[in-house]
Amino acid sequence: MGAIACKNRIVMAPMTRSRADDDGLPNQLHVQYYGARAGAGLIITEGVQPSADGKGYARTPGLHTEQQTKAWQQVVERVHAAGTPIVAQLMHVGRIASRHNKAPGTRTVAPSAIAANVNMFTDVAGMQPCELPEALSASGIQEVIADFTAAARLARTADFDGVEVHCTSGYLPMQFLAENANHRTDQYGGSALNRARFIVELMEALCAAIGADRVGLRICPGNPFNDTADPDPRQTHAVLLDALAPLRYGWLHVIRSPDRTLDAFALARTHYSGPVIVNDGFDPQSAAAAIRSGIGDAVSFGRHFIANPDLAERIHAQAPLAGFDRGTLYTPGATGYTDYPNWSGGKAQS
Repeated sequence: MGAIACKNRIVMAPMTRSRADDDGLPNQLHVQYYGARAGAGLIITEGVQPSADGKGYARTPGLHTEQQTKAWQQVVERVHAAGTPIVAQLMHVGRIASRHNKAPGTRTVAPSAIAANVNMFTDVAGMQPCELPEALSASGIQEVIADFTAAARLARTADFDGVEVHCTSGYLPMQFLAENANHRTDQYGGSALNRARFIVELMEALCAAIGADRVGLRICPGNPFNDTADPDPRQTHAVLLDALAPLRYGWLHVIRSPDRTLDAFALARTHYSGPVIVNDGFDPQSAAAAIRSGIGDAVSFGRHFIANPDLAERIHAQAPLAGFDRGTLYTPGATGYTDYPNWSGGKAQS
């Protein structure tokens, strides 16, 4: 994957798990959680906010302070000890945010001042509607790009092998792409190329800061999650990928489109010439078939990695896969996070 050598084609997908401490600090639970899953060929962390403004959900980690950087370094050291690379997924939620989850004095920003029709969980006030965001000025857009760039440099300081930009699920980069969230009339709104401009400039800055071969992008064309609407996601993402092509960035991480009339994997192969990670709904058998057929160069697993910390070993041994407890996906503490057992010779061990 660009400059990153992977020992197998099994990728741990980024998954929000909401176990960070106050001030967005990963802790020893994160060290155990990621370390236990280092049989993967590559680990992509949960979404990490590149600034305090970029936080939206409760108990999510950041990468914009010295303390956060040092805390992440402990995670990276544990994963690297197993010979596995790990990259930080940078996730700015934009308008998908509640002030109840954000630090005092922080802002909620977006391409336009349009609230998302979404409710989100907060620890202090239960379910709350997303805030009305401030529309970013042109200079504000450059400040956000600078925040991402600083976070990428901190990732390298923490010895992460690279970063991946979260450009789906209705978060800030996808908000620029989405016509219902982006009503701008300047160079960042209107045509598909203009709506892609923020992402292109962001990727250019990241590639210049840490090297293009250490930067990846995650997309899911047609994903309506978090009140996202694009009448022609195929064309929008084709324009985006073509505009990014000169960068020769490290990898493209593609989630299967929920609109099955849009083949996101074929779109990626047509408009991107580098390594492709495919995601969503794969089991070991269908993943192997996808690699053999050339659909993807690697496959990322999310749900399977939650309940199977030794997923790569289970796949190699053709061992059964355990199911996960949906009720503990986002709850605080070790339960449902670090207490899933390994499999060894058909026996579970903690």
